[in-house]
Amino acid sequence: MSASAFVVNGRYLTQSITGVQRYARNVVDAIDRLEEASGSVVLTPRSASQPGYHRLRTVETGFLQGYAWEQAELPLASLGRRLLNLCNMAPAIKNEQIVCIHDSNVLSSPESYSCGFRAAYRSLQPLLVRRAARIATVSHASARQLARYLPIALSEIAVLPNGHEHALLWNPAKAKLPAGLPVEEGDRPYVLAFGSRAKHKNMSLLVAIAPRLDEMGINIVIAGGGAIGATGASFEHSNVYHCGRVTDDDLAHLLDHALCLVFPSVTEGFGLPIVEAMARGCPVLSSDAASMPEVCGEAALMASPFDQRQWVDNIRSLAESEALRVHLIGAGREQCRHFSWMSSAEGYLELLENPVSGVRRSAAPKRTQSRVAAVFATLGRPDVVSATVRHFLATQTLAPSSVIVSCSKLEDAGDLVSLDAVKVVLSPVGLPAQRNTALKAIEAGTEIVAFFDDDFVADAEWLSRAAQILQDDRGIVGVTGHVVADGIKGPGIPFEEAVQIVEAATGEPKSGWAERYSPYGCNMAFRFGAIGDVRFDERLVLYGWLEDRDFGAQLAARGGRLVKSPDCLGVHMGVKSGRTSGERFGYSQIANPIYMMRKGTMEPRLVVGQIFRNLASNFGRGFLPEPYIDRRGRIRGNMHALLDLLRGQLAPERVTSFDAGRAIEPMGGRPADA
Repeated sequence: MSASAFVVNGRYLTQSITGVQRYARNVVDAIDRLEEASGSVVLTPRSASQPGYHRLRTVETGFLQGYAWEQAELPLASLGRRLLNLCNMAPAIKNEQIVCIHDSNVLSSPESYSCGFRAAYRSLQPLLVRRAARIATVSHASARQLARYLPIALSEIAVLPNGHEHALLWNPAKAKLPAGLPVEEGDRPYVLAFGSRAKHKNMSLLVAIAPRLDEMGINIVIAGGGAIGATGASFEHSNVYHCGRVTDDDLAHLLDHALCLVFPSVTEGFGLPIVEAMARGCPVLSSDAASMPEVCGEAALMASPFDQRQWVDNIRSLAESEALRVHLIGAGREQCRHFSWMSSAEGYLELLENPVSGVRRSAAPKRTQSRVAAVFATLGRPDVVSATVRHFLATQTLAPSSVIVSCSKLEDAGDLVSLDAVKVVLSPVGLPAQRNTALKAIEAGTEIVAFFDDDFVADAEWLSRAAQILQDDRGIVGVTGHVVADGIKGPGIPFEEAVQIVEAATGEPKSGWAERYSPYGCNMAFRFGAIGDVRFDERLVLYGWLEDRDFGAQLAARGGRLVKSPDCLGVHMGVKSGRTSGERFGYSQIANPIYMMRKGTMEPRLVVGQIFRNLASNFGRGFLPEPYIDRRGRIRGNMHALLDLLRGQLAPERVTSFDAGRAIEPMGGRPADA
């Protein structure tokens, strides 16, 4: 099947123009200028607009409209030809087709969409990914998101971005903006934003900073249809102006006269207004999340979508420095040339000719390196922590800005005390207390804090991949990796063997992205700014069992999302020394879940299941216990906790009164049978 036999899904010609439809129109316009497009067809429902293509023929077909036409009539009309779909959706029953899925926002930010829209996309997109000859998207960030949420490998996604050339054709002389809009020479300077009721567009940020901009003598002009959507927020401020839906020529005038474009989105598949602004010579101030760093490169000012101060400071810098504006204008014009409709059109023809080998993914642009602090809590195992931390420092491709070892006495840190790259802090005994002490020692400017058990061996890309996830999706506050092998479930894994297991697992195809996933304390990373005043609960003393779940639940209660990534690999050695007695652990198996249920960080059904599994495992194996698990000590602890529960005396910190000289078990981790 050759590219000359292709058909284009022309449903976009019946839809109002948003970013997705603009992508389709411009890509097809560029395809129409290529000789290879001769003889191909754009199929549309009846009553579609006619764009007047030169080489492509537009053919109306069928009797239905919308999704019904796309799913029922389009596959029949395109039978025998390869189909090109550029607007997220395509016929689910057709396999000879190329589908561009612009982003995974409907999966990662479902609150921005209606129930019907979510249902349609969640049911159809996985089918399209499985059946299509090839999937394309508009940015490397979007490709990573699709690979996380849909059944497709990152290497199988073609990246064909938006272009900038259309913005050069707009004519500001034809603008017909509403009367009284202060956007002319002599008016107060203004920043331009594109309004939308979708939550992920983050227009609420403008609500918050409007008064401060007013004090600086700066207006906010919002273009776009619909009400601006922060619940309970009002845009009725004297320096905020709405101009509703605008034409392209209107937009040219607005961009040409603006102090800058402000683009505070939390997530975007691409961010087309950024390159439109750059093409028109308008400086850009953008969010530093998702695809925006990739699209902006070094040609824009970047800020966190949640840090109001950064946005105000950047706008002030632009207002006060003409040199900065001139620099950004020039850099923007250079940057936007990386994004061309013609280049993407040629890429689609290549895919249509050969879907499997066409458009090999180029390397993703270099991203800004996040400042990451790595924390290792340790107790009585200097040789273990020395080996794992030294390996960590020698192998991580994203070098941590700081490595903190938290222990109760310097001897516990072994020879790490002599390393300049390691900061040793002294803390009261107990995993929650030791991690809290480390949190106090984290330097200002740190963006991510990662916690590792002292017997965890991390893959070389662990920090880099966790940081990329947290940059790609600002709604995520915590990441747990995939434990390839967990020695906590058996006799333990020697360090050299753990390193070999990690190296063997690197590069294997990954699957298993999971949301609403409780962090696993042996390897987890959090957005430092999201932690705020949240701390590990020090009532979960000594063993600290379930302190990771409790910490994550506190962050989730504030609206943060917790995920498990299959790309952040590691091995938990499960060293069987230096921690706490089996009786203490057995008491914690009952006391900690009940305590967490009472404080609201663990659901009752999970508590019941957890306690039942613990009791069943301990009593079931108590007669022939494993040599590396003190089952009988656990049973004594279980019974002590149940008696305390009946007496009304159950509390997790009561384990401190137990005999510490009994058989010991490792601290940290949640084995499946714990």
